[in-house]
This record gives sequence, C-alpha cells and structure tokens, in this order.
Amino acid sequence: MRTGEPLPAVRDVLAALATGMWRWDTATGTVTVDAETARLLGLPPEPAVLTEAQVRARLHPADWNEITGVVQLAAAEHTLAEVRVRIMDEQNRIIRVVRSRSKPTYDPRRKAYELIGTLQEVAEPIPGSPAGRSKVTGDWRRSREAFLLDAGRALAEARSTAEVLRVTANLSMPGFSPDGMAVFRVEGDRLTVIGHHGQQPGDETPFMNMSLDTDYPAAEVVRTGRAVYLSSPEEYRSRYPLTWPLAQRFNRRSWAFLPLIVSGRTMGAWMAAFGHPVAFTPDERSVLTTVARMLAQALARAGTAETQRELSENLQRSMMPSLGPEVPGMEVAARYIPTGGGLQVGGDWYDMIPLPKSTSRSGTRSGTDRFALVIGDVQGHDVRAAGLMGQLRVALRAYAAEGHPPDAVLSRASRFLYGMTDDGDGDGGDCADSRFATCLYAEVDPHSGVVEIARAGHPDPVIRMADGTVLLRLTAGGLPLGVDPDADYPTTRFALEPGETMMFCTDGLIETGGHDLDTGWQRIRTVLEEHKGTTEELADALVQAVHGPSSHYTTGPLIDRREDDIAVLLLSRRSEARALPMARRTLLTVAQAEPERVAVARRQLREVLHDWASEDQVDSAVLLLSEMLTNVLVHTDADALLLAEVQGEKGERRLRVEVTDAGDDLPHKRRPGELASSGRGLVLIEMLADAWGVVPQGQGKSTWFELHERPREHVNA
Repeated sequence: MRTGEPLPAVRDVLAALATGMWRWDTATGTVTVDAETARLLGLPPEPAVLTEAQVRARLHPADWNEITGVVQLAAAEHTLAEVRVRIMDEQNRIIRVVRSRSKPTYDPRRKAYELIGTLQEVAEPIPGSPAGRSKVTGDWRRSREAFLLDAGRALAEARSTAEVLRVTANLSMPGFSPDGMAVFRVEGDRLTVIGHHGQQPGDETPFMNMSLDTDYPAAEVVRTGRAVYLSSPEEYRSRYPLTWPLAQRFNRRSWAFLPLIVSGRTMGAWMAAFGHPVAFTPDERSVLTTVARMLAQALARAGTAETQRELSENLQRSMMPSLGPEVPGMEVAARYIPTGGGLQVGGDWYDMIPLPKSTSRSGTRSGTDRFALVIGDVQGHDVRAAGLMGQLRVALRAYAAEGHPPDAVLSRASRFLYGMTDDGDGDGGDCADSRFATCLYAEVDPHSGVVEIARAGHPDPVIRMADGTVLLRLTAGGLPLGVDPDADYPTTRFALEPGETMMFCTDGLIETGGHDLDTGWQRIRTVLEEHKGTTEELADALVQAVHGPSSHYTTGPLIDRREDDIAVLLLSRRSEARALPMARRTLLTVAQAEPERVAVARRQLREVLHDWASEDQVDSAVLLLSEMLTNVLVHTDADALLLAEVQGEKGERRLRVEVTDAGDDLPHKRRPGELASSGRGLVLIEMLADAWGVVPQGQGKSTWFELHERPREHVNA
C-alpha cells in the first residue's frame, strides 16, 4: 500500500484473508453470518441469518459441546474464546477444520450470551484421520503440553464431583478427542456410573451396579489396576464377547479404559470412547494416562470437600432455627450462607422468637402473636465462633421469653457474652480468645405494624416501601455485645406500613466481593428496588446478587470463594386494598442532645424524593427542612418530630413536610439586615414553598410546607 492511500474496509481485508465474520445472540437463538462464513460452513456463499439448530447441524456433535464450555469460560474470565471446529456435510463427513475466535459477553438481565467473531479454515490434518493420528511433530507435542496444563488447571479448580465431571466432559484432546466418556466408581464389590458424556440419558442403566467380576473392560481395570486399550470393534468383541452387545449399539470405533488411582488404591475407572479408529500410540496413551491421574485426584479432592460440606451444613442446620408458624398479616423469609473454605461454620445467625403476652408496654395490642426477630454476627468464622453463636442465640431466646424489652434483652446478652469470653481477671477485653458480636433485636406487633429495635454495633435495617422506594432506616445503637458489660442499648420505635418490607442483614451481604459499605449498599439497593416477586424470591435474589465469579469450565457460583458469612432476614407486611395510591413517608425524631440527626433527616428526605422530577425542588425541600429543624433546636428546649409524606401520581405529586415541637412560641417572619446571622427561615419558606403554615396545638406547634412536583424546566418559570 502506497503512502497516502486510504485503508481498505475491514470486510475487504477479511475477505482477502479468507476470514468470515459472524454474530451469535443466544437470547434470540440466531447466528448472523457473512458470505465467507457461510461458505466455510458448507452453505451457499451469501450472507444469511441462521438458527442455532442450522449451525449445529454443520458442526461435529462433540465440537458443539466444546464451544458452549469455552464460551462460558471466556465470558467469566473476560478473555477471547478460541476453538477449532470440524465442519460436516450432509453425509456426516468431515469436510474441513476451522478456527473460531470471538469475544463473548454475558447480559445478566437477558440471561444470554452475545458473541461477535471470526472464522478461518485451518490447514492441518483432520483429527482422527491417518495423517492426524500419525502427527507426532513438535507442534503436536506443544499442543499436548498446553492441553495438559489447561486440563490440570481446570480439574484443580473444580470443587465438587459434578464440576469435575463437567470439566472432564469438556476436555478437547489434541488430535484425538473422544466422542463419549464415562466415569465409574467402586462401591463395595460393585461398579457404578457416576457421570457420562456423549450418550443419551438412561444409556448408563445397563452399567449401573455392575459386579466387579463382570467380563467388562472397566471391571477388569478396577480388578487389575491396569489400563485397557481397544483399537477396533473386532478387538473389543474378541476380548469381551459377553459385554460387547452393550457397547455395540453406541457405534464407537475405539475405546480406552484407564484406572483412577489415589494413594495406591483404585477408586474407579475412566472410559474414553472414539467415533474414529485410534491406534493408541505411546504419545496418545501418555496423554490419556495423565488425564486419568488428574481426574482421580480431582474426584478424591471433591469427595473430601463434599463430605466436609455435608458435615458442616448438617452442623449449621442443627444450630439454625426455623422461622416458626406463619404470622397473620406478615411474611418472614431468611437465608444463611456460610463462608467458604474449610469447615463451613461461622458466627452469623438469625432467629424468630414468639413473645409472651406481657411484652406489650405502650398501649399496643398484646398477645401471643407478637414476636421478635434477631440477627447477629459473632466475630470469627470457626467452630469457636459457631459455638458462641449457639450459646448466645439460646441466651437471647431466654431473655426474650422472660418478657424483657429490647434494650434489656441486649444488655443482658452483652453481659452474658462478656462473661463467656472473660479470662477470669475481670477484664474480658484482654482475653486472648475474647469475642464480640454485633446484633439487631426487633420486637414486632403484626396487628399495628409497630417495630421496636435495639441495635448492638450491627448494620441498620433497610425499608423497601410499597412503591419500591428503598430507605436506610437509621436507628439508635450501642456497642457490640461482649465489649462492655454495662453498655446501654437505646430503642427506636416506628411502624412498618402495609406493603413495606424491612431487611436485616449481616455485613457479609454488603461487603462480599471487594465492596465497601457504600458500594455494597448500592448493589443491594438496586436489587431491592428492581425486584417484583415474593418475599422468598427477594431473599434468593439478594443472596445471588453477591455470589462470587464462576469456576473454570463451570457456570455456577463458587460458594467457597466468599470471604464472609451471609445472613439475611426479611419482614414484609402484607398490603391492604386501598382506593387511593399509597403514601410514601418517613418519620424521625431529632432530640436537643442529637443535633447531628439533622443530617440524617436531610438524607432521608432525599431518599424519599429519589425519583422527584426536579432536582432543584429536592434541594429546596432539603434546605427548608434544615431551617425548620434548626429553628426548633435553637429557639426552643423541645425535641423535633419530622414527618415527610409524598402523595399522588408520579409527575403530579405533592410533598408535605411537617415539623412538630412542644415549644409555645410561634415563629414569625422578620426582616433581617445584611449582617444578621438568623431570621431568614420563614422568608426562605415563603419564597420556595408552594404552601406553608404554622398550626398551634394543645402543647406546642406544627410548622409545615408543601411542594408540588413539576418538571425541571418549569421550576424557575
């Protein structure tokens, strides 16, 4: 190309290199190909939109399975997907080998993959042909070494028997990939199939529960510990005439049966079956033997891990409570997922406790249907933490059953845990094995929806309103349990409205996956806002949202890659039929001794107005709220009660903010000078609010203002 000439179009360059382009969308099930790709697939050389079934019909069946495994892996690791594919004609004959390269992406919303890639013919012997099987050059050896490294890495990362079998099924050996595989395991004096690939479901039935004395290659391999290689159907029939009819119907041409040996003990056998003749040269036998050794080690590790998981799950399940009977008007859901690695027990827990009739203290209806919800996290992820968790859970149930209020329950629990970890010198904090625990204890009246919460160093609860608005419900709290035996735990009281859901969780739900409290909260908030299903489905969605990356050659989440336990507890109050749209509101008390809660009030008002049409109006509302609360704190000796409420249809809503206090002096508008430090509150309200007023009450007064929603462009009109 001469300097100054324009670059050729990408398609022209690809055409000159005999390279086709294609696009595959698994959501629609269509594959768009250009003329060169169509030609390489053995179709008329013209652009076309094909179905997955049409493309699959042109590929070797084993290669299609390899493609799906490679695509899932590349999408999980954000790498290129490269695979060699055999193209078949209408008579199921291999006409060429092509190389496909693509960059797959996964859309979790559509639950589909999208790939854009290239296709190019490979000029090398066809796998399985005489030329391909006799290829023992340095290139083949390098390909074999690369395959074994990749296979070893994939099998080493598999954490369960099912994952090991999936990895084995997706292995593509250099030059002689098997069409079918089966893994046999010894159970006593019997042989059974634990996984197979390349056969139809149910084809394994004749091979299940087979005696080790059977005249079958896999049984002989287990008896002798030596591999069996069968290069032709005639050799199979002559050596194993009794079981040949079982294998004949699969129309395979060669078989390899290899022992699975761990620590000198044969635990089973692996069969690799080929649709083409294989001579089983020394190089090919070396590859098969190495894979069999890695497979045996992977299965042994997976079996040990599954035994540990089953033990820990049974232990954890025995320590975790059930949620009890259904509560009228309420829905409760909970999930617990232990951290991965080692014995999967930890210190997170939740509980639901029926309360005695004497629990009611404030005029609300009392009865046996009142209950308490508890969630907590004992420091650590070991058996010691799990043991303390079990003891602390029992202690909390006992204190609650005695009828103590929330603050007293946590105070007693803190003294209990402090004594459990004290080393006897009176200074529990210096004990080498001292532990603390965070905890949130909430008493619930299902009739009124009133919730009373005491919190010990635990994350605040979250409220999902009936219209999907999500608020972090800030509550008063004290030190974690076990830190100070004399710690106090103030109580916060509010009402859960019909249609609202309250979430309690441990910090594992928020911070897992490298997130901090802020980014983790945003992730959880998105799930809460977008979920439309039941409370049980929401609990599943929250846990699934924080699962770690997928394993190599798998599509499922790896539980043992999480770094902290996860506990989630959801309480929903069933919605009532209403003719009018449900109001969105928040209620907050700002005490004279807590001026910092003015900032909390501003934050909650912004969350209530998170979808308000005009950001300028939101800023105005927050400014006016600050003025009203500050006026109460500065000019009276009373506490301020904030009520913010949004009503109406979106786009035409009305915000009403009301601040009530017990002061007797009514505010009045003044005309402050330029240098005055106060006196502008009511002036601002009159300028920015659509309506406002002051209402005297029996004791004190209520100051309010309203804003009517309108688009941004109309705010300053």
